[in-house]
Amino acid sequence: MVERYQTLVIGGGMAGLPLALRAARHGRVAFVEKEKLGGTCLNRGCIPTKTMIASAEVAHQVRRAAEFGVRVGDPVVDLSAVVARKDEIVESIRDGSYRAVERAESVDHYPAQGRFVGPRRLRVEDTELEADRIFLVTGMRTTVPPIEGLGGVPYHPSRTLLDLTELPEHLVVVGGGYIGCEFAQMFRRFGSRVTLVQRAERLLPVEDPDISDAVTDGFGADGTEVRTGTTCVAVAGRAGDIRVGCTGDPSDEVRGSHLLIAAGRTPNTDRLGLDQLGLEPARSGFLPVDDTLRTPVEDVWALGDIRGGGLFTHTARDDADVVYRTVFRDQDRSIAGRIVPHAVFVDPEVGAVGLTEPEARAAGYEVIVGRQDFTGVAKARATGNTRGLIKFVVDAATDRILGCHIAGPNGGNLVHEAVLAINVGARYTDVAQAMHIHPTLAEGVNAAAGGVHRPAG
Repeated sequence: MVERYQTLVIGGGMAGLPLALRAARHGRVAFVEKEKLGGTCLNRGCIPTKTMIASAEVAHQVRRAAEFGVRVGDPVVDLSAVVARKDEIVESIRDGSYRAVERAESVDHYPAQGRFVGPRRLRVEDTELEADRIFLVTGMRTTVPPIEGLGGVPYHPSRTLLDLTELPEHLVVVGGGYIGCEFAQMFRRFGSRVTLVQRAERLLPVEDPDISDAVTDGFGADGTEVRTGTTCVAVAGRAGDIRVGCTGDPSDEVRGSHLLIAAGRTPNTDRLGLDQLGLEPARSGFLPVDDTLRTPVEDVWALGDIRGGGLFTHTARDDADVVYRTVFRDQDRSIAGRIVPHAVFVDPEVGAVGLTEPEARAAGYEVIVGRQDFTGVAKARATGNTRGLIKFVVDAATDRILGCHIAGPNGGNLVHEAVLAINVGARYTDVAQAMHIHPTLAEGVNAAAGGVHRPAG
């Protein structure tokens, strides 16, 4: 059987879902998603991890209660209850997505795997779908690295570790990017012993080096063992007793009860039959697109993670908005030059936008650096969270802000002051001259810019 549509959207994540619903105002839409609606962010990433991180933060604060003059006993983390809370929150949000799709009369939802069998034809089970416009929004999956013995050892990607209901005695995390770091600190604060093995010379290697250092210091304060410059080359053992062979560290081997593999993500472009479309991914697996997210094939677009670049929910949502407005509303929109911030939800929390200091210097800028440690921010001291710093990277010739990098309390929120400043072309001196409320964490942003709230001395 062949079904004819104006629009075909493959992928039901944070770009595909809103695009399908908005495209339905302009004709019939075939909406294909083989897993649950909401994509990685809702089901396996942003929302579930941050929900569980919130539980870990409560346990951490209870352990610190005596510092605030409050006497309590040691916390007992009921991981099954933590997971149940996470599931309830995720399901409540996901149910809203299904209701929205059900209400959209012009959207036909196909909850199955699809594969192209012709230039404009996708087969989904026993049905073939033809469409005038095709939008590829299939996201990414956990990369399985070539580690000797991995196929014979029980290990977890991030998605299955989220459903674990018994606390690991000793969790070994392979990978020191944002996924590995968030899970490592979460489970350490739940009460597990944690060892993090990172091939690069520092945690979060895409961040400014000062930010990486602050996060590493925070992990050390929590009692997480961090091994940087260390490559996992082999694993062996069984459930509850896993041996991780390493190079680059004198200890050579890490022994733990559970293993998390967080060594990157792979675009879901290799199982779609894209050759039938005449579309060839790059060696990395990402699809080439122009500034309006068009692929080299006429009337085929690629959105979200599979187009490379910033791999975030907020960029995926913006992708959907750009495509909808350019394709269906004939508006002049583009992803060229957009300012993309990001965050890593660890303690100290990372919020960042723009160039790091090494990137700015490598690009040929004469750089001014403004810095404020949270130890000098009164609100941070009052709340007992003084880990980290705020750092501005500025073009000395123009006073324009090239980047802002924060590791500290509410870093993911605080960085938006710099995001707005960069978007409107404000100078760092504008931030310095703007009065900020006292006592707030935002005073630290002003102080980092050399402003009126710089602490005495």
